[in-house]
Amino acid sequence: MTVEQQARGANGGATGAGRRRSRKDEILEIAVGLFASRGYHGVSMDDIGAAAGVTGPALYHHFAGKEAMLVAALTPVSEGLLDGGQQRSGAHPGDPRAALESLIDFHVDFALANPAVIALHLHELDRMPEEPRRRIRRLQRLYVEEWVTVLTALHPGLPDGEARVLAHAAFGLMNSTPFLGGEVDHRRRAELLRAATLAALLAPTQPA
Repeated sequence: MTVEQQARGANGGATGAGRRRSRKDEILEIAVGLFASRGYHGVSMDDIGAAAGVTGPALYHHFAGKEAMLVAALTPVSEGLLDGGQQRSGAHPGDPRAALESLIDFHVDFALANPAVIALHLHELDRMPEEPRRRIRRLQRLYVEEWVTVLTALHPGLPDGEARVLAHAAFGLMNSTPFLGGEVDHRRRAELLRAATLAALLAPTQPA
């Protein structure tokens, strides 16, 4: 499953979940892993070709270069997060607690499935060309606003700006997956991340 399918599929939908992986998908997944582990500038097209078992001409048949790979990895994921977030928050009209729990489930599933993509977002986004970088930033802002809408409904009187602070703090918790060791199994990590995020966002928000 590609990173895009994981982002979209985490919401319980069937978007691409059963689609057979293409060679392009496989190469992109290998490139994402190399970028995340070595850094964008630490990886060459030759490195990616060697890891994927393809020659230079075959690699360039799928991607024009490393920038194209970065765009192909990050843009669909941001689109999938926004789409999934909108579906999750919209599935519980009038029940912000249920909407919040659903958003947390969705994001934790994504974060655990895609630590390499999260690492790319954290460290390599600014290396992208301006136009796709601006598009991704806009998608990210719209995704944050899904959380803001739910949080301000859950905490009446909470200003939007403070809700954004809480949302970004929650992302910091859930997006810690690239830095987690393997001493805790996947199921338990998911439980801990969900519980910690929910507790943080349900805490009283009134000024001390």
